[in-house]
Amino acid sequence: MLYKTNYQSPIGPIIILANDSGLLGAWYENQEHFAGTFDLDRVEAIENPSDQPILKQATDWFDAYFDGQNPSVKNLPLMPQGTAFQQEVWAELTKVAYGETISYQELADRVAARQTKGRGSARAVGGAVGRNPISIMIPCHRVIASNGDLTGYAGGIDKKITLLKLEGIEPKI
Repeated sequence: MLYKTNYQSPIGPIIILANDSGLLGAWYENQEHFAGTFDLDRVEAIENPSDQPILKQATDWFDAYFDGQNPSVKNLPLMPQGTAFQQEVWAELTKVAYGETISYQELADRVAARQTKGRGSARAVGGAVGRNPISIMIPCHRVIASNGDLTGYAGGIDKKITLLKLEGIEPKI
């Protein structure tokens, strides 16, 4: 069974989606690729996240994050749905530490190294990053251009800037 809740964050509402086994999504309202392949209109809304353990874990994590802490995702049952390549990219993203950034090319090279393919495609990685279904927890906001410039963010560049500043990073604007 699927469950959703609406988390009121300082940067706007985040819709969190889970099943009995793990966290499937965390999207800003109206972001690109909102809800992925899920029809959220058919998902049971949980008003009190404490009524569903995974939603509770997710909202507690967001509370800590927006309180300026550095909560770990290691104990969160993340279950993003995507292709094998997207899964590889998202797994690498979870290794980018709080308060750090990574370029699309560096991320592409890390994914390629996992696949023993040499140099990776920053463009292909960018597509996977843009379809990340679990915003902030899988930290796609930490990916920047090789020259340090900010690039697109499915939730909007203003949210990316806010998240980076929250983590102590002064983005190149």
